Amino acid sequence: MYDQYLARRYRTTVRPRVEDYKIKDNVAIVGIGQTEFSKNSGRSECQMACEAIKAAVEDAGLNIEDIDGLVKYAMDYTDEMHIVSALGIPDLNYFGECGWGGGASCATILHAATAIASGAANYVVCYRAMNERSGARYGRAPGVEQIMIAPNDHYGYLMPFGLATPPSWVAMFATRYMYEFGATVEQLGWVSVVCREYACMNPKAMFYGRPITLQDYMESRMIVEPLRLYDCCLDTDGAVAVILTSAERAKALKQRPAYILGATQGIATQGEMMTSYYRPMISILPESWYAGQELWRVTGLSPKDVDVAQLYDAFTPLIPMQLEEYGFCGVGEGVAFCEGGDRIRLGGEIPCNTSGGHLSEAYIHGMNLIAEAVRQIRGTSTAQVEDAEISLVTGGLGVPTSAVLLRR
Repeated sequence: MYDQYLARRYRTTVRPRVEDYKIKDNVAIVGIGQTEFSKNSGRSECQMACEAIKAAVEDAGLNIEDIDGLVKYAMDYTDEMHIVSALGIPDLNYFGECGWGGGASCATILHAATAIASGAANYVVCYRAMNERSGARYGRAPGVEQIMIAPNDHYGYLMPFGLATPPSWVAMFATRYMYEFGATVEQLGWVSVVCREYACMNPKAMFYGRPITLQDYMESRMIVEPLRLYDCCLDTDGAVAVILTSAERAKALKQRPAYILGATQGIATQGEMMTSYYRPMISILPESWYAGQELWRVTGLSPKDVDVAQLYDAFTPLIPMQLEEYGFCGVGEGVAFCEGGDRIRLGGEIPCNTSGGHLSEAYIHGMNLIAEAVRQIRGTSTAQVEDAEISLVTGGLGVPTSAVLLRR
């Protein structure tokens, strides 16, 4: 049954390579900025957003007055009016927002790049600011008013039975994945161990200087079976911002540009917000597959061309599952790919989440992964892949998602 389903899923019309794709090599990320990552920032998300944007502007060698575009996440407590007023941006020509939480991360880059390539804006900021830890995001079920109105009304069928938080939702997919493909918790543990190794190289990571072993992972407390404490991302207060402009303007700025080869989004049928349990097969991530197929199409590249990847890691099973969906290995082979850690470490086939990722650096809904992808292109990462030319970033899972491919 599953073979038949996969055959149907992958039997898509092959579209030709896009020769007039306007984004490719015409737009670049030229500035990155962030606050510290902490458990309690002690200030508003608006203030942190402004701090990150100012840092990105300085990093790029620009002035606040140059900014004429903003792209944010739909699930955000800041807005354009407050940002513009607080920073003194005189003229904002372009602004927009991208939906679906972490799925919006690389989508913000796509929307900003589209604006620049079309001439709608010159310098566009993408940002994310979160008081996630001090706001106690996890461990709370939404109120009735939030689960009885679309698009969240499906939660009314789940939360009365205990499926109230993201760890419980992802645990369902993880359990099925392990059952179908014979994956073990020890194999998943290597994802967490390697991400922590990278964090221990990164002084800005929340888990800097705090390594773990596979035994530490196995002894960590259970959150929702099969997910243990170290299978789950951090809750973080912090903000990250990046600035995009045209490739031509980028030549005159301070930093080595990270040129955008492609940016895509993906959505599949029979989907819900992290609870798509009614598909014929729930051990795969079809949105990621579609985003990946479009990414390879518009760029003309393949997984073999990628030197380093920042894969959205809200939970450990999502890294091996994305390795499968983006074509680095076959369906069901992701955990074996990660076992032992060598293939995703520096020097391996595809180093993954080299800042520590969401599991060990910080959880800023994917924006910190984009910043790390840029550092890899610049050659300034704390876990630098030698001569990195092509850098992949992916967006959140279990929701409509996104991806971006950068080049040096």
